[in-house]
Amino acid sequence: MSPAERADRLAAGHDWHKRLYRTRHFDLTGYAPAAAGSDRLVVYLEGDGRAWLSRTRLSPDPTPIQPYTLELAVKHARRGVLYLARPCQYVVRRPSRGCHPRYWSSHRYASEVVAAMGQAIDQAKRARRARRLVLIGYSGGGVIAALLAARRTDVDELVTIAANLDSALWTRLDDLTPLVGSLDPVDFVDELQTVRQRHYVGTDDDVVPASVVRSYIRRLPDRSRTRLIVLEGFDHDCCWIENWPALLER
Repeated sequence: MSPAERADRLAAGHDWHKRLYRTRHFDLTGYAPAAAGSDRLVVYLEGDGRAWLSRTRLSPDPTPIQPYTLELAVKHARRGVLYLARPCQYVVRRPSRGCHPRYWSSHRYASEVVAAMGQAIDQAKRARRARRLVLIGYSGGGVIAALLAARRTDVDELVTIAANLDSALWTRLDDLTPLVGSLDPVDFVDELQTVRQRHYVGTDDDVVPASVVRSYIRRLPDRSRTRLIVLEGFDHDCCWIENWPALLER
């Protein structure tokens, strides 16, 4: 079964439906329950997916092998929810409009990527008559969520899970190629300090260590609206899905 088929099956099992959002640069895949009027829309943003096959081989398809962030989204108790994939993920026919390997490598957090995600969210807001947003991002999706929150005025809360919020530090720690075409949340802390934030990290995460999130938080001029939740025994994959509803409500 392909990754796209896994996501389709997971969504269908929860009575969610696939949606395609056409933006200026990309066609983005989303999943959501049936549209209904809602004052607030909760948006789950996908991580970087399968960006690399190895440390030296770029993947031809950045779609996550397992629909991890979608698993989190379908556990959300409220129906005013949207899952949004990143550019070039879950694309059935390739090449797809705007897709280039730089958008899952050096430019994964580029301005045009953030703009496209924002345009898709605007379309979903209009469809659901929503006025306000909660942005929830897993891993690299948390970076996108932060960058969106920095440029929008309708975000009630920013929530990240195992997110590399100081992207420059993250690449240095893991000896990765610098993301030269990408934006970094630490450069927008003045705008982000006014946003209510929760950042979840695991003590055993060796992909995005807690120090990366702490570095971002230290740069916020005002940290009074920001909470860091460090969870013992959690790593980058375990054990977010099974514990997510309780963690979110807590």
